[in-house]
Amino acid sequence: MDVDAPYDVIVIGSGAAGSTAALELGERGLRVLVLEAGRDVTPQDAERGPSKHGPHLVERAMASLTGQPLQARVAFFSARLKRFLVNDLRHRYLTPAGKPYLWIRGRQVGGRMHVFGRVLHRWSDHEFRRSAGSLKAEWPIGYDDLKPYYAKAERNLEVHGNLDGAPTAPDGEMSGPALLTEAEVRFKATLEAGGFDRQAIGWRMAPPDTGALPIALAKALAMDNVTLRTNAVVSEILTDPFNGQAHGVRFIDKVTRVAQTVATRSVVVCASPIESIRLLLNSKSARHPAGIGNANGLLGRFFMDQPAAIILARFPGNGTVWSPTEVPAHPRYGTSGGVYVLRADRDDGAGATDALGCSYQGSIGRSPHVKPSPSRDAAFMCFGEMLPHSDNAVTLDPRRRDPWGVPLPVISCSLHDEERQAITHHIANMVEMIEAGGGTVDGWVSPLGLEERGAGIYRELNPLSRWIIRKMIPQSFVVGAAIHETGGVRMGNARESSILNSFNQCWDAPNVFVTDASSFPTSGVMGTTLTVMALTLRACQRLASQLAEGTFHTNGAKAQN
Repeated sequence: MDVDAPYDVIVIGSGAAGSTAALELGERGLRVLVLEAGRDVTPQDAERGPSKHGPHLVERAMASLTGQPLQARVAFFSARLKRFLVNDLRHRYLTPAGKPYLWIRGRQVGGRMHVFGRVLHRWSDHEFRRSAGSLKAEWPIGYDDLKPYYAKAERNLEVHGNLDGAPTAPDGEMSGPALLTEAEVRFKATLEAGGFDRQAIGWRMAPPDTGALPIALAKALAMDNVTLRTNAVVSEILTDPFNGQAHGVRFIDKVTRVAQTVATRSVVVCASPIESIRLLLNSKSARHPAGIGNANGLLGRFFMDQPAAIILARFPGNGTVWSPTEVPAHPRYGTSGGVYVLRADRDDGAGATDALGCSYQGSIGRSPHVKPSPSRDAAFMCFGEMLPHSDNAVTLDPRRRDPWGVPLPVISCSLHDEERQAITHHIANMVEMIEAGGGTVDGWVSPLGLEERGAGIYRELNPLSRWIIRKMIPQSFVVGAAIHETGGVRMGNARESSILNSFNQCWDAPNVFVTDASSFPTSGVMGTTLTVMALTLRACQRLASQLAEGTFHTNGAKAQN
């Protein structure tokens, strides 16, 4: 470890994990360099009005014609958010024939924090203590290990929510309430009285950042010891030929295409799962011939996402024009929020469809109508579990490279029989819950395809628009649509079966930490962001402690709170 290096830590990426790492390490007095592959953000990026409701067909078509045919498929796409999504022609990736994968990503300071739904639930031991099928992919930690770090992340973000007493979504430190519409309140009451073994709660959400930067990164960059370098495409982590530890990073200036190196005492990889896998695989040396952490050949394997489906429905209204006074509207994000149906309060069941859990993130009555309507629009997104299959993996194509010379990632991730059966089961469950609550289901779409009932989905649109939607919407719900990708650099208790130890520390290069969702051994059914932040806080405390000791090792006591 080079004690004379200009930086104690290089943080790669500035999104959920990277901004959290920068703040935590900066507050501990360490010299931190944050390398971001994308552009800087400006005050103008924060000045955007709320998006109009609807399928945004014109905006999607225009984006597809100007280099974003994949990004335009994302469920939440709109013209106001397209600037925070990459140009697909410049940022290519590969997939095997018959295995489509939708990789939604943003390359700018803050990463995908500019476009994510801001829903931030804690995971419970229903997620951490699960052994995923016969593969026995186990977390090396449990809820109690992350509890204090969840609390710190919630305070940093000023998360709003209620104290719900839900076994599968532990209560947090909330800065304000989560409000439901009248229709959501009625649905919640009906669901919980109907014997579905599920609880419905309000979304736990962070309010939008007041500026262009994520709040944690803004605080970090206010310190003299934290530096941000944008347009820095990191191609390789440099390691010592004798001890295998990192001593520097090589990156390419995105604008000039000039390669540069910078020395450091340690590295925290926060580039998001696919990019982090790609970087580690490309960081080859005599000591790490297959990439950093890949001595056991598992780097990039057991890649997952949460199989997603969306169900569109209508609930009875009061016949009036919709009014935003029902729930407060934010000037930028509109009527964000909704009702969240948690996974069942059981660990598993007799069959595969029961053993794979699901949660449902929905809203009722938040889409405005310009004239009196007898109903309130509803949409529920299903987030299911995916088992960690070894054949679902991210690899590199050494022959094809991006404009900065980095090998293109090859993403091979598809559903197995267990996930296909589970999707059918989860959709049927949600349809039953909607109908029990007095709703009418118009249709649903998932990786298994589109199905409609009655007059079908988007019945208020003209025939041509509906035809286009029917043709295009199945392409938006292939694997990857959930944007909750996980795995590939998984944590574990033994170096033979994992890449990282219980502190997100690489077994083979102990001064390299990987704290984004690539470290997850299982996919879970909740959003990943708050858990990523909690893992990052915990790992950075470990890192700071070992920097103070002057030595890195993968054993030892737990980090102090």
